[in-house]
Amino acid sequence: MAKILVTGGSGFIGSNLIPELKSRGHEVWSCDLKNAEGPDYTRADVSKYRQLEKLFEEHDFEYVYHLAAEYGRWNGEDYYENLWLTNVIGTKNLIRIQERRKFRMIFFSSAEVYGDYDGKMSEDVMDRIAIKQMNDYAMTKWVGEMQVLNSAAMFGTETVRVRPVNAYGPYEHYTPYRGVVPAIIYKVLHDQPYTVYLGHQRIFDYVEDTCRTFANIVDNFKPGEVYNVGSKEEWEHEIKYVSDLILKNLGKDDSKVTYKPAEPFTTRVKHMDFSKIRRDLKHSPKVPLEEGIPKTIAWMKQVYGYR
Repeated sequence: MAKILVTGGSGFIGSNLIPELKSRGHEVWSCDLKNAEGPDYTRADVSKYRQLEKLFEEHDFEYVYHLAAEYGRWNGEDYYENLWLTNVIGTKNLIRIQERRKFRMIFFSSAEVYGDYDGKMSEDVMDRIAIKQMNDYAMTKWVGEMQVLNSAAMFGTETVRVRPVNAYGPYEHYTPYRGVVPAIIYKVLHDQPYTVYLGHQRIFDYVEDTCRTFANIVDNFKPGEVYNVGSKEEWEHEIKYVSDLILKNLGKDDSKVTYKPAEPFTTRVKHMDFSKIRRDLKHSPKVPLEEGIPKTIAWMKQVYGYR
């Protein structure tokens, strides 16, 4: 079994990935920004090189899942300093240490890197077409990928890149910058108005399905590979369908929903290709949206004190 570090381990995906990795017998450590107790947790800001360096002086990690990031398009507009420092400088700091210590890294990019591309989003699109990223968040994730590729070419580092697609589920707390699923659930639970943009379609992936696939990378690590990670191509839904499903599960109507045309600076439809993760990583999603939404609602009710 491997000794693994998960940066950003207290976040949404990290909180689900760490138990999955531990269940397979791996020794798993994590770092994040908050002060917390635990023998396998260290407070470290990836944008501060000294803090990362100290952690690696104390441990010899074989793999690093690099999840630490500032998330979200509008978060990147409002707090762009944090976004660029964490997502770009933080990634460069980790790569510099990787060049010396030679651990294998799983770098978390995003499907947002596909930007304004409106065809089927297979992983090789970025090698064939000059894509225009549509916001700072997407830009930082693509810069991170280029940093990884440059380091591999110059110093022989070994990294797998992943591009998650709309993961949702337990441990994703609501903030105005998080994904559409927790945002709508939170608004409905609190009887608050919200907006649904019509014509937008996305594939949603229940986080437990996602994390099984992420954990499989250690068992079939192919340096230089890049993977879209989502559910199934046929599980593509309009945002209105997601909203209607949440309202139905909570016994509410859509009287507080405002429907608007397409949201600006956002891809309307993302047609994803997941054939590579099925081939290499035994990707087999089990929880469709109709099952995942009730599970997510139950978790959010518990967190926010609803019965």
